[in-house]
Amino acid sequence: MSLATFARNAISDYRTTAAVVPSSQHLANAMVEPLRGKSLRVVLEFGPGTGVMTRELLRVMPDDAILLAFEISPRFAAYLRETGSDERLHIVQACAETATAELDRRGIDRVDGVVSSLGVSFMDLTLVDAIFRPLLPRLSHDGVVTQFQYIHRTRMHGGRVEYFNVGQLMGRYFRSVRSSCVWLNLPPAHVITCRGARSCDRPASS
Repeated sequence: MSLATFARNAISDYRTTAAVVPSSQHLANAMVEPLRGKSLRVVLEFGPGTGVMTRELLRVMPDDAILLAFEISPRFAAYLRETGSDERLHIVQACAETATAELDRRGIDRVDGVVSSLGVSFMDLTLVDAIFRPLLPRLSHDGVVTQFQYIHRTRMHGGRVEYFNVGQLMGRYFRSVRSSCVWLNLPPAHVITCRGARSCDRPASS
């Protein structure tokens, strides 16, 4: 998929992709690194796009694992199906908040890792809750969730640009939230690594 095609598709749904260029291999490596060496049986990916992180995930996953990649864009989903021949990869053309329903449909009760490229900064917090809250009971005791945010840490809210730290938001759901920066990405990005699912009783607020 050409850069121009990616940009056109991403711009048409910028609130969920929050990107106009694909993630770099450097960012993919950093997002997947926390999962490396773990006993992975089921991994979820939210917003795989052109599959940069998908390919890296498959490199670190065992032969008997499965990767459920949730991609809402028909064009990206079709591209992933055309270019991905790995039997472990299952493309689900649906939004991320359907993840637990898809797990139930497949009879899966445990998830070992989640890699998210969603534009969380641009989402209503009730939608973020709908994505991550139901997953908390499904995560294995050493499960890891990674999410990235561009280094500027800003979003549009009420017609104004404001500071927004996704790491602080993820603290609603996880006891341990750590951030590192990948400078060799366009633009540079914070990789947020989350562990230790907590109960999330507070309602979302904007």
